[in-house]
Amino acid sequence: MINIAVNDAGNFNFDECLLFLNRSPRECMHRVADGRLYKLFSDGGEPVLLTISYNAEQSCIQVNTSAPANEAAVIDLVTRWLHPDGDMNGFYRFASKDKVLKPLTQQYRGLRLIGIPDLFESLTWTITGQQINLAFAYTLKQRLVQAFGYETEIGGIPYYLYPPPEVLAAVPTEKLLEMQFSKGKAAYIKHVAEEMAEGRLSADILLELDYEAALQKLVCLKGIGNWSANYVLMKYARFPQALPLEDAGLHNALKTQLQLPVKPGIPEVKQFTNHWKKHAAYATFYLWRSLYRS
Repeated sequence: MINIAVNDAGNFNFDECLLFLNRSPRECMHRVADGRLYKLFSDGGEPVLLTISYNAEQSCIQVNTSAPANEAAVIDLVTRWLHPDGDMNGFYRFASKDKVLKPLTQQYRGLRLIGIPDLFESLTWTITGQQINLAFAYTLKQRLVQAFGYETEIGGIPYYLYPPPEVLAAVPTEKLLEMQFSKGKAAYIKHVAEEMAEGRLSADILLELDYEAALQKLVCLKGIGNWSANYVLMKYARFPQALPLEDAGLHNALKTQLQLPVKPGIPEVKQFTNHWKKHAAYATFYLWRSLYRS
């Protein structure tokens, strides 16, 4: 068993995190059941199943592996995914003085910013989700993973690894079009796959950069604009100031929370969010959470 200490454990609610992770029945990269989180994992070797739970008495996330696994790599994945190393006090103090954020932090207290622990998955997920509804985005992701990812069955349940860049770089564009990816999205996914497969972009390269440099690095990629870049910097690289300003979900959540007659435009969203600064990523995430009623 691998134990991962949770920082600021008084502001950690594993069940609230599971609710967010379980929001789509089409999610294929993990499974939530019986208060636990299940995910297939590989750091290049034989895939193993992670069973992730929370021990409140010891204030730690506990990970059981179906076979021996690289402990450091498992800890890195869980940390990027569930943010157990976070300290919520600064954000909660900030939110307590904000009319939009205060009720959300009270309602969802303990929710950590659920990330995407793989850079390639986070990039291609943002491309997949551009200008379509979330349900169809999950459908496309499911088709992609089931067609080109690694699959194994454990206890009668299928588990998947996301297809790596070198695999999708070699996939004929026509195969993506058959899955109902648009021509543009198919080209963008292939481009990102090639950039990573050929070593021009990697997690190591991105994580060495500061926020502004990382933003510029990503927006140079075909198909990655300001929204997609900030989404990746928020969900993978965990820059706290990352703000996907153009996000439709953010706009809808602001409309609801501020009781606006219509969805705000970009100039209004800038006004509403300008003071968030280093709390932008968490503020955005809590507003996203408000869109799910479970």
